[in-house]
Amino acid sequence: MLAFSIGLAIGLAQTPNSSALSELLIGNQRFVGQLAEHPRQDEAARVALAQGQKPKAVIVTCSDSRVAPEVIFDQGLGDLFVIRCAGNSVDKLAQGSIEYAIAELKVGLVIVLGHEKCGAVKAAIEGHKLPGSIGSVVAPIKLAVASAKGKTGDRLHNTVLQHARDVARTIAGADELIRAAVKSHSVRIVSGVYDLKSGVVTILGTSAKAEPKH
Repeated sequence: MLAFSIGLAIGLAQTPNSSALSELLIGNQRFVGQLAEHPRQDEAARVALAQGQKPKAVIVTCSDSRVAPEVIFDQGLGDLFVIRCAGNSVDKLAQGSIEYAIAELKVGLVIVLGHEKCGAVKAAIEGHKLPGSIGSVVAPIKLAVASAKGKTGDRLHNTVLQHARDVARTIAGADELIRAAVKSHSVRIVSGVYDLKSGVVTILGTSAKAEPKH
């Protein structure tokens, strides 16, 4: 899996916004190999960043305490614009945050990162009634549950992958600002999955395409 992730980054070297993706996957390789550099975490970095930020990517991922983007990609302060919600779904607030990063911070890469053994996805599959507002976390995942049902292999794994892809497509098609950016190749939206045990991030595909509005 690790070789696939890094190989994909190298293979995308000539495409728009692939440099940031390559950097993140190479950082993930350092993390997995216990060679993390922990960059840009000193006083000089803090002082420089006080003047402004220019993150290299937006990461949309789960709130799970084991999935920390700056750690698993071996990045530092100012490198990642991170949006986290249990189940790595996107609502209006999250979508607005992504659009802000694209429009104001000129970020050219968005990664929707699911992870193995996601509790929110598991709950969506089981379909039990949930207390309080927890049901609102699970509801957006039900489409992926239906899409992955009947596929060969592990149902939870398949649904995690499907949901990450679905969220990437949702982001790409939710607003004209992002649809135009994707169409012009100034923004790249990809989905990926993080393996809790190995630490490896695997990219699932190329840029998501905006679904046409009716």
